[in-house]
Amino acid sequence: MRRILAFGFVALAILALIFFNKMTSGKSNIHTYAEVRKGLFEIAVTNSGELIAERSIDIKGPEITMGSNGGPGRGFHMHAMDLKIQDIVPEGTLVRKGDYIAQLDRSSYSNILKDELENLKTYQNNVDMKILDTAVMLTDQRDNIRNQRFAVEEAAIALEQSKYEPPATIRQAEINLDKEKRTLEQKIKGYSLYESQSKADLGHNKMLLNRETRLVEDLQEFLSKFTIIAPASGMVIYKKDRNGTKRKAGSTINPFDRVIATLPDLSSMISQVYINEIEISKVKVGQRVTISVDAFPGKVYYGTLFTIANIGEQLPNSDSKMFEVDIKIDGSDPALRPSMTTGNRIIVKTINDAVFIPTECVQTGSDSIPYVYGKNKTKDIVILGESNDKNVIVDKGLEPGALIYITPPENPEKFRLTGEDLIPLIRHHK
Repeated sequence: MRRILAFGFVALAILALIFFNKMTSGKSNIHTYAEVRKGLFEIAVTNSGELIAERSIDIKGPEITMGSNGGPGRGFHMHAMDLKIQDIVPEGTLVRKGDYIAQLDRSSYSNILKDELENLKTYQNNVDMKILDTAVMLTDQRDNIRNQRFAVEEAAIALEQSKYEPPATIRQAEINLDKEKRTLEQKIKGYSLYESQSKADLGHNKMLLNRETRLVEDLQEFLSKFTIIAPASGMVIYKKDRNGTKRKAGSTINPFDRVIATLPDLSSMISQVYINEIEISKVKVGQRVTISVDAFPGKVYYGTLFTIANIGEQLPNSDSKMFEVDIKIDGSDPALRPSMTTGNRIIVKTINDAVFIPTECVQTGSDSIPYVYGKNKTKDIVILGESNDKNVIVDKGLEPGALIYITPPENPEKFRLTGEDLIPLIRHHK
C-alpha cells in the first residue's frame, strides 16, 4: 500500500513539474513576439541638454575706462588686468535688488591707487612750488621795474639840470637818460615774457595735477565697485565659461567678459542642446520637441526649436563638431531651474499610416537581405524604410497585426521562406 502511495506522489510531482514548465514556457513566448503595427511614425533626434533662461540680467564686474586720463599705455594696461572673485554668495541664492552678491580682490588696484596718490601729492607740490616761485620772481621784477623808473626820472632830472653845462656834459646826460629808458623797456619786456612763461609752466603743472586727480578719482570709484550688488531681484546663477566651468570664488574674469553671475527670468525657459554635425541637417526651426527633466521623472514638457547655430563647436569629449540648438519650452513652470539636465526628442519627420516593427526584430544574413521570423513559422523577407530610435518602417513584406519574433527562434531552419520576389528590389535599391 505504501509503495502504491509513493508511486502516486511521484507521478503527481512529475505532472506538476510538466504543467509548470508549460505554463512558464507559455509566458515566455508571450514576451518573444511583437505585433506589426500601423499608424503614425515619428522620426526624432534625441540628445540631452541643459535648462537656461531665455532672458537674464548679467551681474558684471566693474569696467575701468581710464585710457584718456592715464599716461601713454597706462590706461590700457590697467583696463586689461584680470579681476579675481574673492567671495560670492552660493549659487541659487534668492536676492533682492541692492543685496550683496560678490567681492572682488582689491589688492592689485589698491597698490596702483597707493602709487597714484603719491604721484598726486608730487604734482600738487609742484603746482604749489610753481605758484610760490612765480609770485616771488614777479614781485622782484616789479620792484626792479619800479626802481628803474626812478632811475629814468633821476636821469631826466640830471639832463634838465645840465642845460647850462658844456655840450659834452649835456650829451652825456642825454646818453644816460636813453640808457635808463632802454633798461626800463627791457625790464618791462622781460617781466611780460617771464609772466607768460610762468603761466604756461603753471598751466602745464595744473594739467598734470588735474589729470592725476581724475585718475585717482577714477581708481577710487572703480575700487568702490569691487563690492558687487544685485542689479535686480532674482536667483543667482553662476556664469559658465566656454569650457563649461562655473565662475566662483577664486575664479578670474577678464575685461572683455566681465559677467560674474546672472539673474535669470524663470518665466521663460530654454532647453539648450548640442547636436552633432551628422544629424544637424535633420533639424529645422519650428520643429516640435518632447522634453523630459531628470529632476522630475515621468513629467513631460513640450517645446519648439527656435534657433540653430550656424557654426559648430569642438566640445570636450566630442570627436565631431557640435551645433548649439535652443528649444523654447511651452508655458512656464516655477519648478524649472537653470542648469537642470533635460532629455530632448526633436520630431524631425512624421509619416502617417506607416507599417512598422521594432528594430531588434530585423535579422540579416551574409547577403545583407533583411528578414523577420513570423509566429506562423515563416521567414519573411522585408523591404525596410526609414527608422527611428526604436522602430523601423516596413515598406513591403508584412501586414499589420501579424506577430513576429523579437529574437531568433529555436530551429530557424524549419521556418518557411517567403518574399523571395522582393530580393531583386532590395538589391536594385542598394
